[in-house]
Amino acid sequence: MIIPWQQLDPETLDNIIESFVLREGTDYGEQERSLAQKVEDIRSQLQSGDVVLVWSELHETLNIMPRGQLNAGGHAPY
Repeated sequence: MIIPWQQLDPETLDNIIESFVLREGTDYGEQERSLAQKVEDIRSQLQSGDVVLVWSELHETLNIMPRGQLNAGGHAPY
């Protein structure tokens, strides 16, 4: 189920994004990016609609994933 990020308290959204960034450990290439920069990157992707917040009822987890990975019903494929 997609969670509308706009309805979350800004501090809650920051914590969700920060947790996601720390969990993913994404490699940004030769130039290291700060946690704040990575959080801002994800926030921009949420604002543009490229990624969405998804709640998995099965796993009772919240994740951030590319919109294109959702199935036709708007749910995560797991």
